[in-house]
Amino acid sequence: IILLSVSGELRAQGVTSTQVLIGQSAPLSGINRELGVDIRDGALAYFRKVNDAGGVNGRKIELVTIDDANVVKTAGENTRKLIEENGVFALFGYASATLSRPALPLVEQHRVPFLAPFTGADPMRVFNRYVYNMRASYADELEKVVDHFTPLAVKRFAVVHYDDVVGKENFTAVDRALKKRGLAPVSVAAFKDRAKPDIEGGVKDVLKGQPDVIIFTTLYKATADFIKLARAQGSSAFMVSNSFPGASQLQKELGKSGPGVIIASVVPPYARLSVPVVSEYRAAFEKHANRKDFSFTSLEAYISAKVIVEGLRKAGPKLTRENFMQALDGLVSYDAGGYLVGFSGNDHNGSSWVELTIIGKDLTFKH
Repeated sequence: IILLSVSGELRAQGVTSTQVLIGQSAPLSGINRELGVDIRDGALAYFRKVNDAGGVNGRKIELVTIDDANVVKTAGENTRKLIEENGVFALFGYASATLSRPALPLVEQHRVPFLAPFTGADPMRVFNRYVYNMRASYADELEKVVDHFTPLAVKRFAVVHYDDVVGKENFTAVDRALKKRGLAPVSVAAFKDRAKPDIEGGVKDVLKGQPDVIIFTTLYKATADFIKLARAQGSSAFMVSNSFPGASQLQKELGKSGPGVIIASVVPPYARLSVPVVSEYRAAFEKHANRKDFSFTSLEAYISAKVIVEGLRKAGPKLTRENFMQALDGLVSYDAGGYLVGFSGNDHNGSSWVELTIIGKDLTFKH
């Protein structure tokens, strides 16, 4: 009876003797599709590599991804399905803070680890026993952006953000970085509707402040549309985005309007083959996806998957959610191959690494 009980508990936690089930809600359609697909495929590239080598402690890793089309309500419903119907061991790689936040009550109710939400938003950085962030915060990124420009005597900054909880936090992060230097935004555009932002109105609001730098914290299509219209109306401001839209996705959306746009990244450039995890990722991604459209996003997902697998290994063959989280808490300084991630029992923000990249005239990233 004890054996059956233990077996039943393990199955309920998404673990069998041969498999670990991980769940993901991501936009595989809709306005943020490219980001969701890249997150999924980057993780799958590493999980496939591990599975081909025999898995972790004899178990293969299966990622179950359900499309949320970038709709918050759908992401919440998907979370319930993944936990209560699919019985996943852990959640992974939701594409934003707004998609992640509805998962938190269910994560806490069922004590499910929530791994590598693709966001640096402050509301997701507050310590939560079950949430593990693998990357730097948007505050880290926005501080880096402001710090880059202020030695150049640039003082006129504008901010483009969403008029919601997460968007306002992003604005606050920029405002805080500016205030440290005795500055304040000269103009702001706050979009009330993520799905249908008023680009024309936003450009008008921002350009009236005659900014030297426009900082974006919006999805890649909104950001690209804004930059194209602002340029068409004569703005010569530096255009700078945080990592939220995905550097590669924003680059594609901008097309010929891309040169000169600066983007913060939270992983090394995917062309920097001197970093071991980058060359490893490129080989694994090409093998899994049968394509070479490498991106910052799929590299970030690959690194996150590698951290997850290290936690599974350290948790040992008698895998439970609790000993898995204990194993992650013990990864004080894990080297994923030239990229360090570290957790503790009271700090689940794994990295603060940020670098700025710029789109060159040949439409490739320069560093």
